[in-house]
Amino acid sequence: MSVRVEKVFQLRCEVQTYAWGKRGTSSEVASLIQSADPSFSIDEEQTYAELWMGTHPRGASVIAKTNTSLEQWISQNPECLGSKVMERFSGKLPFLFKVLSVNISLSIQAHPNKALAEELHRRDAAHYADSNHKPEMAIALSAFEGLCGFRPAAEIAEHLQTTAELQAVVGTDNVTSFVQAVHGSSGALSTAVSLQQCFAALMQCPRETVREKLASLESRLQTDAASQPPAARLFLRLYKQFPGDVGCFAIFFLNHMKLKPGEAMFLGPNVPHAYLYGDCIECMACSDNTVRAGLTPKFIDVPTLCAMLDYRCRTVDENKFTPVQQGGAGGAGVSVYDPAVPDFSVLRVELAAGEMDYTLPLVDSASILLTVQGEADAYSGSLGEEPIYVTRGTVLFISAGESLHLKLKKAGGSGMVMFRAYCQLS
Repeated sequence: MSVRVEKVFQLRCEVQTYAWGKRGTSSEVASLIQSADPSFSIDEEQTYAELWMGTHPRGASVIAKTNTSLEQWISQNPECLGSKVMERFSGKLPFLFKVLSVNISLSIQAHPNKALAEELHRRDAAHYADSNHKPEMAIALSAFEGLCGFRPAAEIAEHLQTTAELQAVVGTDNVTSFVQAVHGSSGALSTAVSLQQCFAALMQCPRETVREKLASLESRLQTDAASQPPAARLFLRLYKQFPGDVGCFAIFFLNHMKLKPGEAMFLGPNVPHAYLYGDCIECMACSDNTVRAGLTPKFIDVPTLCAMLDYRCRTVDENKFTPVQQGGAGGAGVSVYDPAVPDFSVLRVELAAGEMDYTLPLVDSASILLTVQGEADAYSGSLGEEPIYVTRGTVLFISAGESLHLKLKKAGGSGMVMFRAYCQLS
């Protein structure tokens, strides 16, 4: 008699308590965990920064019912990935799914493309632990702030011309060259080349000079802090968190992103970025490759950073990632976040109050489903007659080709919101 293999099951996921996370019940990470597991006790003094859903060795998920690691189960049942994913990614789950609750800014950083990641790993495995690229998608759960990509050139030029301390660390000649490039002066360098020179000059400026000019700017802006423009107010905020850090100057080069719930930004190869505050869903390729620029005490690889960055200038709106809206069965609202990378895509599914039934569409990929609102019984063919109770904070693994039917509780209550990470291979 053959043993039935459950292909849909609940996961127990790893929490990361990094110092930059929100504390106690203010953290969406902690709130989600406790909602799914009332026995979980939240420590109001503890930071709860990230919830990791996947097979990454520094925070691997386990099957709740058996305590078996998800990675081990996948290795024993590789067909769960789907044939295309299994072949493309050598039998591994290619993405890491997360929830982040950010209280203190994360480092300004960029991630190398695949070719550069392989080179960096070969050259310096101590700082670049693997050879994979690390594209990321951040989808706001609350009002969310970040930095992403270089500002429009005219904005950068204005900051360079009107902020004496910034001009001092970048250098007058570099500032003049960039302004000429922005204005299209005859014989001027291209904007991207001139911007690279300015940013490299900032990053290579002696640390003591940077600290001196940062302190001078902070003192000057504090005299009338309330009436300062947005970039100056952001500078003062970050200076309190990272006094003397070159990243405080870098914000005058980068777009200040303010995302509403459901809005997203895609962090492709070589794009400078940072998370500043708020709660978000994040999906990424499985990698730890990060090249840092500032707002961090960690290793900063200045030559690699300055050489690799994407120096194209874009607006805030151009740096937002717009999902494709689809009408789902039964009145569901489905948003598809499908960036131009093979490693991951994300669905946001919202069921209106009053809905009673919904069936998640089949996909030819393993997927991880997180519920952030609502409750239901989840049925699948591999489960037999016994459903899995799904509520806020529940995380499910769904094998490729498996259907999942949801019967909502309380006549739909206030509805249901779920995020699903998967692989969309053509």
